[in-house]
Amino acid sequence: MEKIVDRAPGLSVRLKLTLSYAGFLMLAAVLMFAAVWLFLLRYVPDRALMISADDPTNGVFPVRSRLLDVFAPRAAVVLAFLLLFGLVGGWILAGRMLAPLTRITHATRLAAGGSLSQRIRLPGRRDEFRELADAFDTMLERLEAHVAEQRRFAANASHELRTPLAISKALLDVARSDPTGDVGEVLDRLDAVNTRAIDLTEALLLLSRADQRAFTRERVDLSLVAEEAAETLLPLAEERGVTIETSGDITPTSGSPALLLQVVMNLLHNAIVHNLPARGAVWVNTSVRPGTVLLTVENTGAQLAPELVSTLTEPFQRGSERAHTDHAGVGLGLAIVETITRAHDGTLTVTPRPAGGLRVTVELPAESTHTDW
Repeated sequence: MEKIVDRAPGLSVRLKLTLSYAGFLMLAAVLMFAAVWLFLLRYVPDRALMISADDPTNGVFPVRSRLLDVFAPRAAVVLAFLLLFGLVGGWILAGRMLAPLTRITHATRLAAGGSLSQRIRLPGRRDEFRELADAFDTMLERLEAHVAEQRRFAANASHELRTPLAISKALLDVARSDPTGDVGEVLDRLDAVNTRAIDLTEALLLLSRADQRAFTRERVDLSLVAEEAAETLLPLAEERGVTIETSGDITPTSGSPALLLQVVMNLLHNAIVHNLPARGAVWVNTSVRPGTVLLTVENTGAQLAPELVSTLTEPFQRGSERAHTDHAGVGLGLAIVETITRAHDGTLTVTPRPAGGLRVTVELPAESTHTDW
């Protein structure tokens, strides 16, 4: 429901500018007439002086009172004209100056009503109004993309959550219709489906938390995080016949240790699971660049088309086909990695390796190293 602020009625900005223009014009005219009086009329004598007949300027010298009688009515007419001119001209000028603001207000109301595709696109050279319009257009563009992404994500999440629920219902219906069936098998399948639903829910919560940047920043060494993740996932790698090699330098950055550990865990998990059936390999490397630190995870595997690789960071994408193994995940691994990386002001790059597999690079801002790690 739209919230309307209750404000007392007041003068419009156009009317205020018009009155300001007219007021300044009147003030300038009054100051000009005051200057005429100060520097001219005050030196005119207040009594008539007769000029000698021998003087070439034969006649009577003008008197101050006489000049005032002539000057005052004409000055009043001029002031009245300037007031009218200032009001009309100020109204026109204010309208022309505020025209861009009217377009911005119209676009803002449309955006508030849900029309995020509206753009202002003010023509002309750059000024304050056009900078505001360009900034507003940029904001609308990002907001529209974010809303579209959220809608797509919500639709995918609803679909993914509906699947385990539908399977659970089907299993329960089967168990109810066949009381003599193998209850243990049904319970095992229900447990697997329930575990997948819990993993998906936790992944969605983590994705939302990272997207909102609801975490405290600390100093983190990515090389230590990579070693911890590799040690944790070593049993899974040995089970699948995959070797893990870690190397690199100390890579200090700033962020959430838990979220950055989740980044490395997701990348390593994907690299292990989506690998060759036997004798696969995963390489983890950390390095330092001027102003940034890099975490690179590479693995062997099937050759992937660049068009497919570009979609892997979208939610619920699992490569060329949907995996059905025990470690298949919920399709949010790289989406979570990208969200956490973006929340840490970093960038994520995913490229296919020529020999097969993927190369994933996380680049984060470097933390100053004025203390020992």
